Amino acid sequence: MIKTVKDIGLKGKRVLMRVDFNVPMKDGKVQDDTRIVAAIPTIRYILAQGARSLVLMSHLGDPKKDSKKAKEKAEKDGKAWDEASYMAGKHRMKPVADYLASKLGSPVIFAGEDSCFGKKAFIESQPDGSVIMLENTRFHKEETSEDPAERDKLARELATYGEVFVNDAFGTAHRDHASTASVAKFLPESVAGFLMEKEVHYLEPMVSNPPKPMVAIIGGAKVSSKIAVLESLLKNAAALVIGGGMAYTFLKAQGHTIGSSLVEDDQIDTATSILAAASRTGTKVVLPVDHVCADKFDAAAQPRPIDGVDIPDGLMGMDVGPKTLAEYATVLASAKSVVWNGPVGVFEFDAFARGTGEVAKLVAAATARGAITVVGGGDSVAAVNKFGLADKMSHVSTGGGASLELLEGKKLPGIEVCRG
Repeated sequence: MIKTVKDIGLKGKRVLMRVDFNVPMKDGKVQDDTRIVAAIPTIRYILAQGARSLVLMSHLGDPKKDSKKAKEKAEKDGKAWDEASYMAGKHRMKPVADYLASKLGSPVIFAGEDSCFGKKAFIESQPDGSVIMLENTRFHKEETSEDPAERDKLARELATYGEVFVNDAFGTAHRDHASTASVAKFLPESVAGFLMEKEVHYLEPMVSNPPKPMVAIIGGAKVSSKIAVLESLLKNAAALVIGGGMAYTFLKAQGHTIGSSLVEDDQIDTATSILAAASRTGTKVVLPVDHVCADKFDAAAQPRPIDGVDIPDGLMGMDVGPKTLAEYATVLASAKSVVWNGPVGVFEFDAFARGTGEVAKLVAAATARGAITVVGGGDSVAAVNKFGLADKMSHVSTGGGASLELLEGKKLPGIEVCRG
């Protein structure tokens, strides 16, 4: 169990809240407000409880990494490099603060672009009930430092801005950073916001004790990035649906021909061991039995249906075929819970999006029948949004890497600090 904002008194207290406002920006404008909107219920609750002030902190992109890439490109192109000019206006929280204010219908005070340090007097000078946004925490090397003592330097400073730490940033809960976990060491109370609570409520049972039978749908490009989640979910899954690029490594491990499909030859033994483990646990593994292929990885490529498991030379698997979708429908028909992480085809290309679209419809239908359905991972979330079915799932996770690590059975630093 985790403690939440409802478990403590907030009246008259200064609240320091970690949010995940790492949103896509273009020309200083928010392009997708999903993560901002997701944090608003917790923000409104804290204010309604009479908190003296609410200080929000988040990262926005990775300034150091982006600056390094831009510098390398400039040097390669023989151009002069001016980091100050490059960074001007980039990765700044001020536009996000303004956007949040428009959603709340009340002011959000920006604490300034200079630093996250030295803001205590500024915060305490604001009127009671104020919402204050700090600058991007990743402008400080201490935020992501691997040295705990260095992280603590920023964490201690942040802790002076509040009396209670609220973590509602599930998207960064897997990061052991100053503002996501270390800060909790220096405040008497640390609790979760409503978004964090919801994520844990839906994701953790899928690993520990899901309603059965449970079906896990795992897709995406590479086996290597999903080994741990496959092994974790195998313990409770009645069926394991493996799709996307990673499916071809499993098919090759079974001795099938896969043409020029994506494959990780160094993961053949891993795929074989996972298939053997599934056999021992009695878990049905569903791999593609037919395909939609192409001669090149291109949105304009002509789809080539292959009515069989084996893919001829010169063709690559891009999506699953109708027989495979029929197998998906069969295993999902009796599911009491479903966890879906990763697309089953190249859904970004319309010609190869049908498989992932049909999976989304099947999972939505399972939800309508009463199954608990959880969608996690950036690509599968993008898919249910693309097909307009996000609101037909029990839960769509806001955290890509965080949801994956939670499904792997790992303990996430940003969650552990909220344990009762």
